[in-house]
Amino acid sequence: MTTGLPMSVPAAGLPARVRIHEVGPRDGLQNEKTAVPTEVKAEFIRRLAAAGLTTVEATSFVHPRWVPQLADAEELFPQVKDLPVRLPVLVPNERGLDRALTLGAREVAVFASATESFAKANLNRTVDEALAMFAPVVTRAAEAGLKVRGYLSMCFGDPWEGPVPIEQVVRVTKALADMGCDELSLGDTIGVATPGHVRALLTALNEAGVPTSRIAVHFHDTYGQALANAYAALEHGVTVFDASAGGLGGCPYAKSATGNLATEDLVWMLRGLGIETGVDLAALTATSGWMADHLGRPSPSRTVRALSHKES
Repeated sequence: MTTGLPMSVPAAGLPARVRIHEVGPRDGLQNEKTAVPTEVKAEFIRRLAAAGLTTVEATSFVHPRWVPQLADAEELFPQVKDLPVRLPVLVPNERGLDRALTLGAREVAVFASATESFAKANLNRTVDEALAMFAPVVTRAAEAGLKVRGYLSMCFGDPWEGPVPIEQVVRVTKALADMGCDELSLGDTIGVATPGHVRALLTALNEAGVPTSRIAVHFHDTYGQALANAYAALEHGVTVFDASAGGLGGCPYAKSATGNLATEDLVWMLRGLGIETGVDLAALTATSGWMADHLGRPSPSRTVRALSHKES
């Protein structure tokens, strides 16, 4: 990487530091056509932690029939659980929570939908039925001393329903907050958000009593808007950003969902703004290149491609 680039030029009013919630090992790999070997996943997580990422979402305790690429959760998690980073895992129901608790997970996440169509496709339930299923999961996890994240998908658009009313997203987000979720991740699952929409939703959530300090954002780059949307969230004061090393990922239940915001692209922008992340960009880029080699295709991250080209 060229020393001193990008040049740091801070912008007024932005957070001094953000936390990146790395989702590559879970959200990134769940959409692969073939399963990645468990030992490769474990090494991927170790390398991400070594690159300075303090939160690495490790796996999912969803039934293997629904997400076969993550069927090895019981084998994988013990190999990484002692790493000195946060390692949240996705749990769909109480059975998934039982599996996570047995292995010593300290953070879990539930995965709700802002729309009926996606709730039906992803969970085979209505939105309210899914919330009712999550309530005992969140309660039991909190009683066990675990941190709980609530994911909310289809916050900005739905492939079946089209535009999603902001008040609809606010209602479900509030339900997750009232349920006891510590953190609420707003997902642009099919990548259709634009900055004005992001600002409007964040403002509406604040007006409904959900503070920015509890909000994370999860953008996909389907239409090339992920970084612009991240900047809009930064201007609003958001300090937790989901991203995937190398831009891996999508959603197996929404075919129009392409890759997540690449962690390297996000770090490059934040570095240029003088915002601290604690991430070693060179080590992260090398890790994404290593994983791309295992997957047999180049990384979609523009930063990974640019820095790898300079090194070669």
